[in-house]
Amino acid sequence: MSDMATAVWSALADPSRRAILDRLLHGPRPVGDLARECGLSQPGASKHLRVLREAGLVDVQRDAQRRLYAIRPAPMAELDAWLAPYRRLWNARLDALGDRLDAQATDDRKGDPS
Repeated sequence: MSDMATAVWSALADPSRRAILDRLLHGPRPVGDLARECGLSQPGASKHLRVLREAGLVDVQRDAQRRLYAIRPAPMAELDAWLAPYRRLWNARLDALGDRLDAQATDDRKGDPS
């Protein structure tokens, strides 16, 4: 795994940073809004945004006197691509469980005297 991928995973490990990214799904936001919505102080939100920016997960743009933060989709797409084989494995296991439960339900109905 590359250093950038490690930085992305480390950034995503923190629940406050994930909450910030959740808010940014709706579009660019200033740090003050993000801090308020996530229950963080503005300096705390700024520190989390710096980590997200350094990991390549967000961009910042100046808009007059404020800075707007926005999600960078490329690192998310890379994470999704990395997770794809694991998702296929998990889905295959869930499908097998579903088949097993369906078979059990069919057997139970066959044995039901009503």
